[in-house]
Amino acid sequence: MDDFLGQMVEPEALTPTDPSQFEKIEEITMLSRDGYRLVKEDKIDEAINAFAKILAIEPANSYALVGLGNCERKKGHYKEALNYYSQCIEYSPENNYALFGLADCYKSLMQYQKAIDIWERYMVHDDKNVTVLTRIADAYRKVRNFENSKRTYERVLEIEADNQYALTGLSLLYYDFKNYRTALESWQKVLSLSKDDVDIRVLTSIGNCYRKMRDFAEGLKYFEKALEKDANNFYALFGIADCYRGTNQQFKSIEYWNKILEQCPNNKVILTRAGDAYRSAGKIDTAIQYYQRALDIEFDLYAVLGMAIIHKQQGNYKVAVEELTPLIQADPGNHRVYLELSECYVKLGQKKEAIEVLQKFTRTGIKNFIVTETLERLKNS
Repeated sequence: MDDFLGQMVEPEALTPTDPSQFEKIEEITMLSRDGYRLVKEDKIDEAINAFAKILAIEPANSYALVGLGNCERKKGHYKEALNYYSQCIEYSPENNYALFGLADCYKSLMQYQKAIDIWERYMVHDDKNVTVLTRIADAYRKVRNFENSKRTYERVLEIEADNQYALTGLSLLYYDFKNYRTALESWQKVLSLSKDDVDIRVLTSIGNCYRKMRDFAEGLKYFEKALEKDANNFYALFGIADCYRGTNQQFKSIEYWNKILEQCPNNKVILTRAGDAYRSAGKIDTAIQYYQRALDIEFDLYAVLGMAIIHKQQGNYKVAVEELTPLIQADPGNHRVYLELSECYVKLGQKKEAIEVLQKFTRTGIKNFIVTETLERLKNS
């Protein structure tokens, strides 16, 4: 992007009809050169002043309009930048610098389809620009257009076989669409190109692929490598904790959940996960403290579920029923809630209610083997 932001351009050649025109051309040329030099030097306010002087001389000057757009974009003022780029395109419809800036602003404003439309216009004149092609592919990924995103990333790789931006984008695309095995293969290509300077995000992404594939042992290896690079990396800590959780070694995950909480003490998801880990480790009082901390932030279904499971384990089945019943409305597709509630009714000797709870789940249309098996066992017992 910086190449486009600080691109040095010359004012359009004018055909002078009188001596004063020479002075005008020279002044615009010098201001334009100064403006783009100042952008490169990150002296944005001074650059804005230079470009504004050009517009005072020639209001439709496309180089000044693009320069002002670049300045506002670099400051994060995307709507203001859009205005300058749009003005430029009114006077010069195929100005590549204005088209690029306009599309990048739409991307930053998360208006991805508008960004795609503008970039496609840009590509008419420069169809092998891998920077733009990658941006188009990224935008298609953001709007979940798998086929066009994949096709565009692959087009980049036809031009540059080792383009890491395209390989990274392709990896993220496969991951977003839950094709974890193909995503893993793609991330491995990125890793092989990284050599000794591997990005920590590549390591955590590979770890996440293994985690999603439930190969927790392999996932741990990559998360631990990531942790060697940054001992406080959220994704590495989360990945390790979740891998231990996936292998039913909750007691090992406690250390890592707490390391995350040192950085994010009000993360209710992590508080609930830590509560689950303490509960599994038999540290009930501590588990309740963590669940309550999560609930003090705001309602959390899993914190309430954790509390209810503790009450069920302690034989307080009526209390557990009172806590579990509202959760069905809060998350009608969560089979765990139905199973826990059904088990409480069984313990209370209310077999009919236990069956009705599981039948209610089957009416959602969601298939779950454990629910089906439990329901059949209750019916036949």
